[in-house]
Amino acid sequence: MTKDLKTVIRYSNCFKQKVIRELEEEGLTRSEVARRYGIKGGSTIYQWLRKFGKNHLLNQVIRVEMKGEKDEIKRLEAELRKLKEAYADLSLKHQCAEKIIEIASEELHTDLKKNFGTKPSDR
Repeated sequence: MTKDLKTVIRYSNCFKQKVIRELEEEGLTRSEVARRYGIKGGSTIYQWLRKFGKNHLLNQVIRVEMKGEKDEIKRLEAELRKLKEAYADLSLKHQCAEKIIEIASEELHTDLKKNFGTKPSDR
């Protein structure tokens, strides 16, 4: 059994800085520079940008919110937290009730779930 050998390309810091300089000075895009130098991997140049501090070339996410939107998000998160706590309480109560029915069924030697709602026989 033979193992397929992969070619691993290591770029020097000098080369990385040259690529970043071309991005900045010539106004090329990351994909243009990647094609020019045969750089594979979609995030390679992006990582170089982060490492060598050219953050102005990175995509930025700017979030625009209305005045009351932030308060509404906090209110909804608080409501969700309360609902999760209420659900946990109800789930615990349900499990306790199931266990009580199970223990009572064993003690009475009958299936209380099946016989629930039927009238007791006159003996």
